[in-house]
Amino acid sequence: MPQPASPVAAVVFDMDGVLTDTETIWNEVRRALAAEDGVPWPDGATEAMMGMSTPEWSGYMAATVGVRGDAADIAERTIAAMAQRYRVHLPTLPGAVAAVERLAARWPLGLASSSPRRLIDASLDALGIAHHFGATVSTEEVAAGKPAPDGYARACELLGVEPGRAVAIEDSSNGMRSAAAAGMVVVAVPHEAFPPAPDALALAAAQVGSLDEVTVELLEGLGAGR
Repeated sequence: MPQPASPVAAVVFDMDGVLTDTETIWNEVRRALAAEDGVPWPDGATEAMMGMSTPEWSGYMAATVGVRGDAADIAERTIAAMAQRYRVHLPTLPGAVAAVERLAARWPLGLASSSPRRLIDASLDALGIAHHFGATVSTEEVAAGKPAPDGYARACELLGVEPGRAVAIEDSSNGMRSAAAAGMVVVAVPHEAFPPAPDALALAAAQVGSLDEVTVELLEGLGAGR
């Protein structure tokens, strides 16, 4: 007898901190730019920029951190340094490729990332998983970065699914807030180095310790409970 269709219609991954262990690299590169310019790193700056789009975080680096140059110059310096680090080594979180392959066998996949387009494409190609994603969105390509819902909403639109029938896999506070604001079911995979805020975790329908726990059965259970 055929099984009933799952209420879950698609899954949308974040990238940095979920698939790739690059949040630490972003932090190191940005801090290095500030150090080069002799600028002290403000308290809370790292957390504030998580999820921001490229125009947003580069503007923050200029106006709040005080790094030299305008936002466009800071963005170019930062992204070039990130690309160089990726060429040396792109760290992947445990179970990332297996989780993508496992869920891709069941649902259409999307990706909503705060990384610029060239780093998204380079990362997915390096991991050999680009072909599993039916839609990828950089918050450069929408009006506002996380915690605004724009990136996740656009990924769902491109996949042709209602946000309420899509699951977001997220690690950061602003990412969880973004997906929840879009109306999605949120699964939290917190990053040890940058633990999400309690109010953001409260938005998640489930919290897991690693991507190995993000199974078809888990997501189908969340969908059935809606």
